[in-house]
Amino acid sequence: MSVASDKKLDECAVRVIDSERVTMVAGAMPNAEAIEELAQVFGLLADPGRLRVITALLEGGEMCVCDIAAACGHTESAVSHALRLLRAHRVVRVRRSGRMAYYRLDDSHVRMLLDLALVHLGHKGESDEPRP
Repeated sequence: MSVASDKKLDECAVRVIDSERVTMVAGAMPNAEAIEELAQVFGLLADPGRLRVITALLEGGEMCVCDIAAACGHTESAVSHALRLLRAHRVVRVRRSGRMAYYRLDDSHVRMLLDLALVHLGHKGESDEPRP
């Protein structure tokens, strides 16, 4: 099969089948700024090192940098850098006590997102058939 014929398989013969659904979906789409922010958050979550840090906080609750580093097997410098990025995007927050800084997930939404992703991983064996 040629590339040209492959491309034709990806094209619809009709531009819009269900205009009401298209209108409803287009109206429900987040604005461009929200999509950009979502992409940044998911980009942060896509890095295995940062994901280990986030998972440590998911399991351990509030932790200092040295404890996170020990739990993840990373250097304190690498963990501090990851935490700076995560904090800038409101994934984690910090509480200072004297010279110590304690980090935790920013809110329950971050925890729910991670919990849901972990549950999703457990469903690998299920059918890929679309659900009604």
